[in-house]
Amino acid sequence: MKLKNILIVVKDIERSKQFYHDLFGLDMILDNDGNMILTEGLVLQDEKIWRDFLGKDITPESNSCELYFEESEIEEFACRLERLYPSVQYVNRLMTHSWGQKVIRFYDLDGNLIEVGTPMS
Repeated sequence: MKLKNILIVVKDIERSKQFYHDLFGLDMILDNDGNMILTEGLVLQDEKIWRDFLGKDITPESNSCELYFEESEIEEFACRLERLYPSVQYVNRLMTHSWGQKVIRFYDLDGNLIEVGTPMS
């Protein structure tokens, strides 16, 4: 068995596609009318589809999971994030853990938690 994709719920697929392209360089592979597959296996799904399927409300900023990215040039990433999305909501701005890893945590445009850290290897 193989994990193929991670799906996150978004209100505006086009806006989210731009966000993930601007910050992480992800590109669209397939647009399937409310489901969009991006490179690296990230799938954006329209909130209305997800809500109808589950029959439940979506809870932004639920803090129950996060997308984790690694970036060796994290200071440059933090500057790009601030420049392109100055109103982004941070959990923590760029910081250094006691073990030496630099990380930044923030929410995407729909309240999905993202962590970007320097490589540990």
